[in-house]
Amino acid sequence: MDGGHEAGGAREAALVALGSALRAEGYAFTTVTPETHRRVNARSEAREARSLRDVFGWSRPFAPGVLSSRVESALEQAGALEDCGDGKRRSQVRFSTLGSGLYVHSAWPTSQKDAVFFGPDTYRFCSLLQRTPGTFRRVVDLGCGSGAGALSVAGRSTEVVLADLNPEALVFSRVNARLNGAHGVQVVCSDLLQEVAGSFDLIMANPPYLADTDGRTYRDGGGTHGTELSVRIVREGAERLVPGGTLVLYTGAPVVEGEDLLRTALERVWRSAPLTDVSYEELDPDVFGEELEKEPYAGVERIALVALTARRA
Repeated sequence: MDGGHEAGGAREAALVALGSALRAEGYAFTTVTPETHRRVNARSEAREARSLRDVFGWSRPFAPGVLSSRVESALEQAGALEDCGDGKRRSQVRFSTLGSGLYVHSAWPTSQKDAVFFGPDTYRFCSLLQRTPGTFRRVVDLGCGSGAGALSVAGRSTEVVLADLNPEALVFSRVNARLNGAHGVQVVCSDLLQEVAGSFDLIMANPPYLADTDGRTYRDGGGTHGTELSVRIVREGAERLVPGGTLVLYTGAPVVEGEDLLRTALERVWRSAPLTDVSYEELDPDVFGEELEKEPYAGVERIALVALTARRA
C-alpha cells in the first residue's frame, strides 16, 4: 500500500475515533460566525479551555488534564495537536453538531487558504435542503466542504457524491460520512462537475460567495463581487439534472443601488437553460457587513443571502 494513503487512512480513522469519543461524552456545539467567535474568545475568562466545548468548539488552548486520555490520544493520533508553549496545546480541528449529526472541520481562526468552513451558512443550507421534498437516486454536493449538505439528506438518497477541489475537504467529508453512518457515499476530487460522471436527481451547492482578497478557498467566489462560482453552478448543473431533477443553490448576492447583481446574472442563465419552476428567494437582507469596508465592495450597499431552486424541464 502507498505510504501516503496509509497515513491518510490512519488520520481519518483517528478523526472518526475522536468524533465517536466526543459523541460518547455528550459533546455538542453550534458554530458561530468568525467575527462572533473572535469576540467571544477575546473575553478574559475565555483565554484557556476548561471543557470539550472550549477545546473542540471555541478552539482554545488547553492544559494537561482537560481532556480524557481517550480523547487526547485520538487527537494526537490524528496529528491535530498544535504546541502553544507554556505546556499548553490546541486542537487543529473543530467539531460542530447539526441536528443529530456531528461534523469535523477546520479550527478557528480559519485563516489558511484550504480551511474548511462550517457555521451559520451551513445550518441555513441544511435547513433549506430539509425543506426540499422528495427522495433521490443520485445526489451531488458541489464544493462540499465538510459534506454536511448532502449528508443531511443521505437518509433519503441512494447514492451521494461529495465533490470538492480541496484535499482537506475530501478528508473531512470521508470522516463525516463514516461518523454519521452514511452509506452509498462517494468522495471525488473535482472542479464542480468536471470529474463527476452521470446525471443527478438533486444537485446542491453552498459555494463561497465573497470577493476575498486573500483568495481563501471557502470565501472567494470569483469575479468582481464573488458571484462567478454561483453562476457556473447553475449553468453547468442545469445540464446534468435528470428530467424533473432539482437544483438547490444557497449563496450570497451583492446589491448595488437596489439591484441584486447575482439575480441579474442568473436570470440570463436560467432563461436559456432547460429549467422550470425557478424560485429565487432572499433569505437574509444583510450579512458580512464588515466586508463592505474592503476595496472589492466599493459601491456595494449590502450582501444578501439568497436561495435558488429549480427543476429540469
